Amino acid sequence: GINAEYMGLDQIRTIDRKQEVPHDGPMCDLLWSDPEDIEGGEWGISPRGAGYLFGNEVVSMFNSNNRLDLIARAHQLVMEGYKNMFGETLVTVWSAPNYCYRCGNVAAILELDDKLNRNYKIFEAAPQDQRGIPAKKPAPDYFL
Repeated sequence: GINAEYMGLDQIRTIDRKQEVPHDGPMCDLLWSDPEDIEGGEWGISPRGAGYLFGNEVVSMFNSNNRLDLIARAHQLVMEGYKNMFGETLVTVWSAPNYCYRCGNVAAILELDDKLNRNYKIFEAAPQDQRGIPAKKPAPDYFL
């Protein structure tokens, strides 16, 4: 995600990431904020209850300020494994097929070559008869 106060990579590097994720602030926003096609392309309220929604203008400003062509992110379920947004200046890559054994999604891995050309490897969950038994109970609904 992106945080409105930490719009530079050098600022982001100063965040202590070895901590319990707080309920608000830069660390929370980096984890929970999601891209969205929102009117004006700026900021919106997140339905997650943490972080924000950010639009194409925020991504454009962030990429420009940091001399980036692409924000590659995760931590948001994407049924197709990956989703490009805002003229392919941001991609969400989801690497957990059939999340929580019930979402039915595929997963992806983003591969970059020496010239930063993108290749997405799509994969499905292993068939039921080839999987081991999960060590823990499935995650509660609030993780979905």
